[in-house]
Amino acid sequence: MARQLSEIAVEIRKDWKKSVSGTDVNFAARPYLDAMSGMGDINGNYGWDSGKSIVAYFLSNASTWRGETAKRVKKELNAMLKSR
Repeated sequence: MARQLSEIAVEIRKDWKKSVSGTDVNFAARPYLDAMSGMGDINGNYGWDSGKSIVAYFLSNASTWRGETAKRVKKELNAMLKSR
């Protein structure tokens, strides 16, 4: 069973600061991470946007987030996109 997007968002916020030299979440990825924080699964919507588009836009703007946790979580999110 896939984790909730809100649970994944918590992990991303914790790890981003550690892995990107203490910087906050990239300004372009932040709105999508904020949306994910309030979502259950990828099949839901956030306003007019689908969960799928929120996750896809987050991934496209999260290239500066690196490391083992980033690789694992990005792989998990990509798997969610493909399974829908």
